[in-house]
Amino acid sequence: MFLIHQGLQMSESLVKKLSTRKCFTINESDNVTNIINMLTEHNIGALPVLNSKKHLTGIVSERDIIQNLLKEKDGRFFQNTAKSLMTKSVIFCGVETRSDELMIIMTKNKIRHIPIVENKEPIGMVSIGDVVNRLLEKYQSETKLLREYISL
Repeated sequence: MFLIHQGLQMSESLVKKLSTRKCFTINESDNVTNIINMLTEHNIGALPVLNSKKHLTGIVSERDIIQNLLKEKDGRFFQNTAKSLMTKSVIFCGVETRSDELMIIMTKNKIRHIPIVENKEPIGMVSIGDVVNRLLEKYQSETKLLREYISL
């Protein structure tokens, strides 16, 4: 498992804000049908995987499902468990991580979801869409301030 550098907080950070919304998770023993149903029902692209102690042990994304589906030859794909599909080297962050740090990590590692973890337990999830929206908000705010400054 990897931990993203804990950045300094300027205002309420994106990650801190996202840690307050519901975090959907799955257990290592959940099967593919349950995983796909959760992804579809909640309109999300990845789920943190927890062991019996509720600690993060992996992540299952849409990409993991597709890659494993292509490997399956005997028609028993939907019997696979989260533990057999999950990415075990999870990149995660803490609540103080900044959106610009997340963007760099996501781009460098070609990932679209990063669990927010506290005491080995996921408390939220950051998606690439969340990061892009935050950066757009920052640019719009800066543009507004510059226009106000110029019009003085």
